[in-house]
Amino acid sequence: MQLQISLLDFPAVGVQPIEIVERKGAGHPDSICDALAEELSNTLSRYYLDHFGLILHHNVDKGLLCGGRTRAVFGGGEVLEPIELFLAGRATENVGGARVPLQELAVESSRGWLKQHLRYLDAERHVRLHCHIRPGSAELTELFLRQREASIPLANDTSCGVGYAPLDDLENVVLQVERHLNSPAVQAACPAIGEDIKVMGVRRGGRISLTVACAMVAHHIADMPAYLAAKSQVAEFARAAARQAGVQTVEVAVNAGDGKTADSIYLTVTGTSAEAGDDGEVGRGNRANGLIAFYRPMSMEAAAGKNPVSHVGKLYNLLARRIAQEVVGEVKGVAEAYCCLLGQIGRPIDDPEVADLKLRLAPGVNLPEVEAQVGEITRHHLASVGSLWREAITGSILLF
Repeated sequence: MQLQISLLDFPAVGVQPIEIVERKGAGHPDSICDALAEELSNTLSRYYLDHFGLILHHNVDKGLLCGGRTRAVFGGGEVLEPIELFLAGRATENVGGARVPLQELAVESSRGWLKQHLRYLDAERHVRLHCHIRPGSAELTELFLRQREASIPLANDTSCGVGYAPLDDLENVVLQVERHLNSPAVQAACPAIGEDIKVMGVRRGGRISLTVACAMVAHHIADMPAYLAAKSQVAEFARAAARQAGVQTVEVAVNAGDGKTADSIYLTVTGTSAEAGDDGEVGRGNRANGLIAFYRPMSMEAAAGKNPVSHVGKLYNLLARRIAQEVVGEVKGVAEAYCCLLGQIGRPIDDPEVADLKLRLAPGVNLPEVEAQVGEITRHHLASVGSLWREAITGSILLF
């Protein structure tokens, strides 16, 4: 491994004149695709473990959502055409003559997630699922199976993962506002709020403004005054979440594209634009830290759906963030850290081709004073990467 530790040589993003950050909530079509891909990977991993004693080769990180068609009116509405969901990828289908029920697992895991997370969507009637999981290539399958003989899995792709820490004020605000709006407490207080929430934040100097796109559920909105009242509630919830994140004053615009008539507002039957207004795809949404931070480094890898044992496109995005967080949290004098890990196909996952750490140091601190501890933290996390799959398959790790 080539370990490079150097200094960040540009001003921190949080002090630059302009900054833009976005987050897509659970009901956004792109987030739905990410979630279903990851849920399928976790389901396959658990099935392989239960039936064969190890996680077998799979990458189910391709998925497409084609929006349906609805008619939303004050007080209700109807779904006219269902959402079409296409799940694609590669997975081990036969083991010693035993068949792995890929189609059944894909449908079961997808419907289960939809029922749990989208409370106004009928996962049976409003969605049509298409499973296109095929066997993997012989080369990649053989490479995956070589992990049985190796002490550590071998990377099954040449991919780069990035992470940074800490989040700045705007990033924290955008993350916390969406999470708050999609929380059980807010959903109970304002049932008209659907799960499809997108927050776009802009910081101009010290002033933060948020544009919130929030799918409103027609069943809970009787008329235009009720819709406007619900929008006001969303704005106040957003301001409260921002204050909780440490920012006292933010400007909030909710459903900024609304017109003045019932047919020109963000009204939905199911609480997601996937019902009629938008389509989605795996990897087009939040990065592995839950944000789309346009002024930060990011990987175009879709972490969701990749196998958690050897696909460095998933593992290194998770690990790079953890390394950066621990470096900032544990190394005195480090104010900010960027981490980039490059994996090479066929190489042990604990030995990336490149590990590049860039640091911003507090005044009076010199790089030689922190290099040894930063290197130790990096090597420690890489040494434990072989067990990261145990966390990943529980679904407890933030991936989007």
